Amino acid sequence: MKTCLLLLNFLVITSTVFAQTNVLIAYHSESGNTERMAEAVAEGARSIEGVNVMLLPVNQTQESDLLQADAIIVGSPVHNANVSTEIQQFFTSWPFENEPLKNKIGAVFVTGGGISAGEEIVQMNMIQSMLVFGMIIVGGPDWTQPFGASAITGEDPFQVNSPNELSEQFLEKGNLLGHRVAQIASAIKSKEKN
Repeated sequence: MKTCLLLLNFLVITSTVFAQTNVLIAYHSESGNTERMAEAVAEGARSIEGVNVMLLPVNQTQESDLLQADAIIVGSPVHNANVSTEIQQFFTSWPFENEPLKNKIGAVFVTGGGISAGEEIVQMNMIQSMLVFGMIIVGGPDWTQPFGASAITGEDPFQVNSPNELSEQFLEKGNLLGHRVAQIASAIKSKEKN
């Protein structure tokens, strides 16, 4: 009887683990602003039932994390209308042979110093990198954030002195992006299971 109960518990735990949708949020942050946005994205993703969120700086993200993920959301600060060096190196390290990331959901978010300081260009560059790997790109929930989510941190009225001062409207955009990505990834995984 004890063996049967242990086996039943194992089967329940195993089926729950396999049913989970894994969302990886990988980011690079220097001042803490991009990390704060990443936390908002993670909060939105966690609002979908059955979603496991892995929130990691890119320098702590392993290839196995990429392979386990059903969705990968990448965040970068804007450096002269480019991704940070760390994010570029991160994309360059992704596994390419045999297309292991093909058909995974991809999404992006950025933080930039000023309005029109390159946020959309950087988002599009990140999206292009994901498309090279055969990923399916998901943007924000409406026309106000079609390429993902972004935040302004160094220009009035959005000037911040610490990540805790990041404008609520930008954190909400991050939250909405995470929610949408997790929702779509869960729907796809559920459909594949059935």
